[in-house]
Parts: sequence; structure tokens; C-alpha cells
Amino acid sequence: MTEQIVPKKDVDFVLYEQLNIETVLGSGPFKGLNRKTCQMIVTEARRLALEEFFPAMAPGDREGAKFSMGKVLVPDCFRRPYDLYAKGGWVAMTEDPDMGGQGLPRVISQAADEWFRGANGALLMYGAMCHGTGRMIELYGSDKQKKRYVKPLYTGEWGGTMLLTEPEAGSDVGNLSTSAQRNEDGTWSLNGSKIFITNGEQNLTENIVHAVLARIKDSPSGSDGISLFIVPKYLMDDNGNLVRRNGIQCTGIEEKMGLHGSATCSMTMGETDTCTGFLLGKENQGLKIMFHMMNETRLMMGATGCAAGSAAFLHALAYARQRKQGRDLAQLTDKTAPQVPIINHPDVRRMLLEMKTLSEGMRSLVYYTALLFDRSACALTREEKDKWDSLIELLTPVIKSYCSDKGFWICNQAMMVLGGSGYTRDYPVEQWFRDIKIAAIVEGTNGIQAMDLLGRKLAMKKGRPFMELLSQIQITLSMAGKTKSLAPLSVELGNAVNLLGEAAMGLGKRAASGKIHRAFLFAHPFLEVMGDVVMAWMLLWRAETAVKGLENSGVRERHFYQAQIKGAEWFIQTCLPVTLGRLVSIDRCCEAAIEVDDIGFGA
Repeated sequence: MTEQIVPKKDVDFVLYEQLNIETVLGSGPFKGLNRKTCQMIVTEARRLALEEFFPAMAPGDREGAKFSMGKVLVPDCFRRPYDLYAKGGWVAMTEDPDMGGQGLPRVISQAADEWFRGANGALLMYGAMCHGTGRMIELYGSDKQKKRYVKPLYTGEWGGTMLLTEPEAGSDVGNLSTSAQRNEDGTWSLNGSKIFITNGEQNLTENIVHAVLARIKDSPSGSDGISLFIVPKYLMDDNGNLVRRNGIQCTGIEEKMGLHGSATCSMTMGETDTCTGFLLGKENQGLKIMFHMMNETRLMMGATGCAAGSAAFLHALAYARQRKQGRDLAQLTDKTAPQVPIINHPDVRRMLLEMKTLSEGMRSLVYYTALLFDRSACALTREEKDKWDSLIELLTPVIKSYCSDKGFWICNQAMMVLGGSGYTRDYPVEQWFRDIKIAAIVEGTNGIQAMDLLGRKLAMKKGRPFMELLSQIQITLSMAGKTKSLAPLSVELGNAVNLLGEAAMGLGKRAASGKIHRAFLFAHPFLEVMGDVVMAWMLLWRAETAVKGLENSGVRERHFYQAQIKGAEWFIQTCLPVTLGRLVSIDRCCEAAIEVDDIGFGA
């Protein structure tokens, strides 16, 4: 069971060998932590995920969230694991223990979270959103707001949400119409409607704290005129007691492809009663504040793709080892030859190895980015902190888009390994397939992430973060180049890195020369290419680490380390050449999609 959600051996390899996180554990805010303590924490997360989260995954999907008379009832099987999750301090693992967290490094929090994401993503959504809401209030709220809201959110006692999307605005948040009017007592009255609100209503917590984007009268148009408001489901008196229902209501929930146990709500404010809100931060800075939660959620979506893909792969691997079908190809004409497990068939092995390398490479990338947060927290100079923070900004759209896409792809491949069985509810693979698709859509579609990468992230700070990323890759190339077995892989990846840099410059020049539509036509292909190159980097880094591990390893460890080297070999020699072809297509910049008349697309 354990190996069918997260591979513990690989987690330890990434944390303590590839990333060597013990250098962080001994510094800054993490001086009191050591490897033994962190392993105990991740082990406890694993126990809770396996014993409580995973058993509720399929039943929660089949029961689903229910809407009736303005109320949302979550699956009954979610209540116990949510309570254990909240009371165990898992909602805000990286935050101050006095506020309900565990004071952990982000990278350890990520390792623990992977168990919960893989075991039951729908259930985790109810707790995961609390941290982002609480973090915004901690950063930008008044002392009174911090005292009132942060700890109940960090402990999961209260639920948290963000209300951005509106029926007519969609991803164009600056076009929202929800309004806010100042009251004499300093509060605000909000009016408007929002859609696609995760956890907008639920019966797991006694209160829900909504973070709502709205426009104050006479504010600037577009995104510059948006403010952010705290809108609690229940209003409180001066002593913190819940006294009355606020005028924010759920009008329905979406019937979705997946995540049936997670309530996605339509919300109205001020329709039947006054909806009271409290300004968070300053007027007209709402979108800037909300980006803290949005970026956290974007990284969470990438991590969810990694977790679902890994779990689906492990189930496919277990199935391939026990499912016997067909003879070995070398004995195909021998009618007396026994059937063999399908893992013996070359095409199945091809699928499994590509799924394995992608899931492991994504884990390294997600954990690496989490470690950048910890390096930033431990930084001794502003310059060093800025370097790590800028790398996080650059990698955020890549992680969100690439890992959500590849996680979905792995789930699809896992279904193919299981064949007809994979299309049934007898196995959890089809649920991971359904549940993970939303990660490519929510918090800005992956196309929007590509536009953000090309339009903002590559050019920020005059391109220094992008150049820093290439420098970090170069460190691995240099180390791997000193190892005979990895030197050819280092050369091949080095060529791809150079071409990636040229492609970035070429697209930037096109955009600057007025050919902006043509440049952004290839924004998403560029993001995919950048994701492939970063993935190859992570895999080569893993292989270089594995070569060191082979020196003093036992039989079982040797199999693990040798598989890391083969994984890098497979991806760089089999998948990366396809990436090089995509780089050629980006350089050609075919304009057919722009030049074809609208009517030419069809009736």
C-alpha cells in the first residue's frame, strides 16, 4: 500500500542526497531541526494519509458534495480525516507554532503534503486554502485582523477561500464588477457575484473567511482599481464570538468532471442581506495582495500534478508486475510458452520508464523550488535573498503548467497500462485522471501561465533570474561532465540549454519589434520546452547524485541508483530530441494560425 502513493525511498533520496537539505536545517529559523525530526514528521504525514485520507478518496468521490437550501454538505467520510489533519497542525506547517503551525522548512512541508495530495486531493482542498487566506492577512492585515483571523485559519478551525472569478470577467480579473461601498463605521458593504469558488461553502468548519476582490466607487478602471476585503461567513462581536450570518450566500455548486468531494461554489453578496467586509491592506492594492495566495495556489497545482502522476504511476507499476498476458516476444511462436507479466513487454516498459522519469523529475523540481523558499528565509544578505526569490518567481508558471500537464499525461498513460481495468472504478487511476485535469485550468490556465512567463518573467530584472537559472543548470552540467558515463548526456543537455537561451532572446526580440501576436503564438510551446530542459536538468542532477551513491551502496540501493542513471539517459536521449525539434519550430515562427481568416476555422 505504501509504495502505491509516494515512493518513500525516492523522497529521502531527493531530500537528503540530491538537495542535501541538512545544510538548511542547521541555519536561520531552522536551527532547532534535524534530519531525524523531519523524518518523523514526514512519516506521521504518511501514516495519516494512508490510514485516513486514502480510504476516503473513492467513497468521497462517489458521494460527492451536496447542495441544498444554500448549504453545502461535504462527504461524511471527509469529516474525521479533516479533523485529524487540522488538529495535527498540518494546515500551516511552515508557520509559527504559536499560531497553529509547526515551524517547518518549506521543503519538508512539501514532502509531507505530497502524501496528502496523492491520497485524497479533494479532501486536501478544504485545508490547503486556509493557509493562503491566513498568510495574506498575516502579511497585510491590521493587528486586530491578524489577532481575529490568522490562528483560526492556520489551525483549520475556520475555512478559507478567495473570490476572484466572475461570470462575465473570467480570467480577466480587472474587468470585475463586484462593488464595495464605505460605511460610516469604517466597514464596507459588498455587492456582486462570484463563480468557481473552491470551498465557498461547506459544513466542516464553523466559520469561513472569504478574501474578496471588489472595486470601490471612483477607483481606477482595470486591475489598478481593485481592492481586497475580508468577508467572514459569520460576523463577530468585540470578544470574538460569532453573532450573526453575513450577507454572503452560496447559490449552487458545479457538477464537475472530477474532485466531486470538493465543493466549487457560486456565491452572491448583498443580494438578500447586507454583506459586510473589512478592507485588507490599502485601497486599490487588492490584486497585488491576492497574488500571494494565487502564486501559492499555482505552486500547489503543480505539486498536485506531481503527486497524482506519481500515485498513478505506482499503481500502474504494481499492476504491470502482477498482470500476466501474452508470451515473451522471444517465444512468440512457442504455443507452450507461459504467459508473462506485462512489464516484460517492451512497449509497457517504455511507458513505465517515461512515467517514472517524469514523476521523479517533477518531484525533484517541486522540492527544489520549495527549498528556494527556505534558502531565502536563511539568506544573510538582501542580494542572496533576491536571487532565490527571483528564481521562485521565474519557475512558478513552469511548475504550475508543466507539472499539471505532465501529471495528467502520466495518469492517462497509467490507464493505458491497466487497459480496460484502468477505465473502471475498480482502480483509483481513473479518479486521479479526472481529479488532476483542473490543475491545468484553475488559477490562470496554462496558456496564461505561458503568457506570464514570456511577457513578464523572462524580462524581469533585465533577464537576470533567467540567466541565474541557466547558471544553476551549468553547475550540474559541469559536475556531470566529469563523470565518464554522464559526460555525453551533459553535452546533449548543454546544447539544449544554449538553444533555449536563443529561443528566449528570439521571442523577446519579436515581441519588442511589434510582432507581439507572433511572439505569443509560441508562448506555450516555449514554456513546454523550458519545462523539458528543466526536467532534463533535474534528471541529470539525480543521475550525478546517484553515481556518488553507488560507491558505498548495497544490492538494493544499487538497483535504485542505477535506475536514476538510466532514467536520465532515457529522457535526454529519447525525449529531449523531440524538444530540440520544438525549438526549431519556435525559431521558424510559422504565422499560419494568425494569418488564417476567422471564418476559415469553420462554420
